[in-house]
Formats: sequence, structure tokens, C-alpha cells
Amino acid sequence: MRKLIAFDEDTFDKLKQLGRDRMATFQELADEAFADLLKKHGIPIDLRDALRKSAKLDRETSKATAHPKTRKAKSR
Repeated sequence: MRKLIAFDEDTFDKLKQLGRDRMATFQELADEAFADLLKKHGIPIDLRDALRKSAKLDRETSKATAHPKTRKAKSR
């Protein structure tokens, strides 16, 4: 899917230079930036991340619902 994004001249020049320095295309820079943004907000990027997050939530839920072991009081 294609979308149009506007940058001011200075920002675009810096992005082009960063792309040259890293030998990356503008698309690769954009992919990395948006992946970092999604990760920052806890949104899975792909199926693997979604499954990993789901498994982590499942483990945390099962730990929270596990019955804590109770100790019997010592008799004197």
C-alpha cells in the first residue's frame, strides 16, 4: 500500500544523508522507524511477535491464577 508523507526540506535532506551513510533505501529507513514506533507502543509487528506476546500474557495469567502454597501452623 502506498501513502504520501510530507517532510520539510531539512528533514528530508537529513533522511537522504542517513540513507547514504547506512547504504539503505528510504523505504528501509521508513520500515525501521515504523517498526520501532509500533514496538514502543506494544503493538506486534508480525505474526511471530503476536504469538510471542500472546504466550507471555498466557504465562503471566497462569502464574497469577495459580494457588499459592499455604503453610500449616506449627503445633506446640
